[in-house]
Amino acid sequence: MSEIALPKVDRLIVSKKDIIVSSLKSFTSKENVLSELDEIKPYETDALAAYKNLPLAVVLPENTKEVSEILKYCHQENIKVIPRGAGTGLSGGALPLNDAIILGLGKFNKILDIDFDNKCVVTQPGVTNLSITHAVKHKGYYYAPDPSSQLACSIGGNVAENSGGVHSLKYGTTTNNILGVEMVMMDGTICRLGGKTLDQEGYDLLGLMCGSEGLLGVITEVTVKILKNPQTVKAALIGFPTIEDGGNCVTDIISNGIVPAGMEIMDKALIDATEKFVHAGYPMDAEVLMIVELDGTKSEVDELFKQIKEIAEKNKSNSFKLSKSEKERLGFWSGRKAAFPACGAMAPDYYCMDGTIPRGKLSVILKEISRLSKKYNLGVANGFHAGDGNLHPLILFDGSDKEQLRRTEEFGAEILKACVRMGGALSGEHGIGIEKRELMCEAFNDIDIQQQLNIKKCLDEKNLLNPGKVYPILRKCAEEGRVHVHRGEEKFPDLPRF
Repeated sequence: MSEIALPKVDRLIVSKKDIIVSSLKSFTSKENVLSELDEIKPYETDALAAYKNLPLAVVLPENTKEVSEILKYCHQENIKVIPRGAGTGLSGGALPLNDAIILGLGKFNKILDIDFDNKCVVTQPGVTNLSITHAVKHKGYYYAPDPSSQLACSIGGNVAENSGGVHSLKYGTTTNNILGVEMVMMDGTICRLGGKTLDQEGYDLLGLMCGSEGLLGVITEVTVKILKNPQTVKAALIGFPTIEDGGNCVTDIISNGIVPAGMEIMDKALIDATEKFVHAGYPMDAEVLMIVELDGTKSEVDELFKQIKEIAEKNKSNSFKLSKSEKERLGFWSGRKAAFPACGAMAPDYYCMDGTIPRGKLSVILKEISRLSKKYNLGVANGFHAGDGNLHPLILFDGSDKEQLRRTEEFGAEILKACVRMGGALSGEHGIGIEKRELMCEAFNDIDIQQQLNIKKCLDEKNLLNPGKVYPILRKCAEEGRVHVHRGEEKFPDLPRF
């Protein structure tokens, strides 16, 4: 386990564990409250498995009323609460605390309403992303955001992290595809934001909640938009001899006014790993592979692929293969979707990063990652949502070697710092969590962070919802010269001292 600073444990709360567990059982069925070691052990980490910590207890409510009563009780008793969905998050956003309860939404697993007239679905947060598409595909509809983990990740977690996916370029991330949520505040108040209509009056509080990482409220219901399947969908595999050629092709496609449904880039290491894993038919002589997907009418798709082929040839592409059937198209994507498990054969462990850059900096960041790979003596495989500049380097290491883990964390931090320097952001879809919180000083100044903390305080005055996540720890920032106490005045006065 890697060491990471967490909020100071409230020993009084820990000493009252039996009382707290007994009280929680009065708000839901007794079997929904877990407190024994073998029961809570599975909740000690999310998909960022380098960090582990046991919770005080786990409670699995079954409806919004139970969530409200549990939060109201915890607010009155000053008990910290960590909301958790499917546990597939990659930034440590659901990491437990020893004096906190895990509030698991796994039992909120029902689709409540399918409304084809208004092209929306009302769902509970524990329903998986892909299940929404499965529920509406018989009528020719689908849910657009499709993170690679869509088979397992929950829609509530998608809202918390503003998840994206390969089709975010054309159809947007989660925030562009939800219409409303029901949520419970830390004091137990139940409120609704938005609904089935496209326009809402007042402040965009729905936008505030999307990507809030469980710090502002617990989502108990989500209304999402669904789209009609396009008439035609085709994908092309395009190989390039150099990183620069592939990156330049991405820029030229977008600058020519073409907006693909999806556009992905994989480097040589990832091409080799995925081809061995799923045999998708990728060109093995390519240093960089691009997958471009278009959808729309048949004539539109065919014409645009002619233009894309010309653009690719101008950028020295050495292969171009267009899907001839739906099966072949899905085969093209099978490698990209299986990129993470494919890398499991390359090293005992891998660390998946998540940052964004302006599209024009694609070749620059790939060169920088290659330089850092040599500096830290660690392998790396690169996959990109090229259209929106969201990169996912997978750093290969051996987690049993603490020195390698330390270098891996430093390597990852250097990648994200480079993203910010190039005009990008710390996260494209995985969130900040505990993984990137110290790097928030790279992207925001003191005033920016304080304004965000002010919003947090308005909605969760006691800082009981998911504390220790997203915002930097003062000691760390001070060490890096960004925060100091001057004449008794402290920066970030609302940030709890750890």
